[in-house]
Amino acid sequence: EVQLVESGGGLVQPGGSLRLSCAASGFTFSSYAMSWVRQAPGKGLELVSAINSGSGIKHYAPFVKGRFTISRDNAKNTLYLQLTGLKVEDTAMYHCAKHPASEYNGGLDLSDRGQGTQVTVSS
Repeated sequence: EVQLVESGGGLVQPGGSLRLSCAASGFTFSSYAMSWVRQAPGKGLELVSAINSGSGIKHYAPFVKGRFTISRDNAKNTLYLQLTGLKVEDTAMYHCAKHPASEYNGGLDLSDRGQGTQVTVSS
């Protein structure tokens, strides 16, 4: 059974930083592309960032604009998202997600998604 457990969210002031983590189990983590997706209240799911299985290729949504960094540690079966320069509009539930292939295909083709960790940006 695939399990994705996120942590690291919280309340932060605008301009602040957080580091999200996702502990993965139940599958061969190193073989799959992984993503961080988010959903704000009343809005749809959107991709934040994706990383291919070998960590060499990363993708970011245009709104990230160099503020976030995705990474993975295949030895620890863990996915990370470093958030810096947070804005109020970044407030959302952030989910770790597994893709069905080793490479990100450009869409929201997700095979599994975790319960999420809440990020709230407010002064």
